[in-house]
Amino acid sequence: MSIQNTVEQIKKHEGFRSHPYYCTAKKLTLGYGRNLDDVGINEQEAEILLQNDLNECKAVVKRNIDTRYCNDAQIGVLINMAYNLGAGGLMAFKKMRACVEAGDFQGAANEMLDSRWAQQVPVRAEELAKQMVLGEWQRA
Repeated sequence: MSIQNTVEQIKKHEGFRSHPYYCTAKKLTLGYGRNLDDVGINEQEAEILLQNDLNECKAVVKRNIDTRYCNDAQIGVLINMAYNLGAGGLMAFKKMRACVEAGDFQGAANEMLDSRWAQQVPVRAEELAKQMVLGEWQRA
C-alpha cells in the first residue's frame, strides 16, 4: 500500500472536521483526527495557519476598505486589526475606516485609540496607532 492510499484511508476513517471536537478518547481533536491535547501543532504548522489567515485578512481589507491613500505599513495595520478582531470587528470601526479612506491617518489613529479594543490590547493598539500615523513599521 502506498502512502497516498494510507492517507486516503485515514481520511475516510477519520473524516474531516474544521473545528475542534472531542474524539471518543476525550481528546481535543481537529482536521483529520489530529490529537491537539497530546500532539498539538509545531511552529511550521502554526506558520502555515498564520499565512492562510493573513491571506484572508488581506482579502477582507481589499474588499471592504479603500486604501488608495495607504502605504504598506498602514495597510498592515488594517490587516493586523482584521486578524485580531476578525472581519466583523474591523468593519465595526466605521469612523476609523472613514478616516483611512479620506487619508486622515491621525484621525484614524485617534479612533483606534478611542475604543474598547484599545483598552483590551493597549500595547498593540498604541503600536498600531503610531504605525498608522507615521506610515512606518513599528517593531518591538
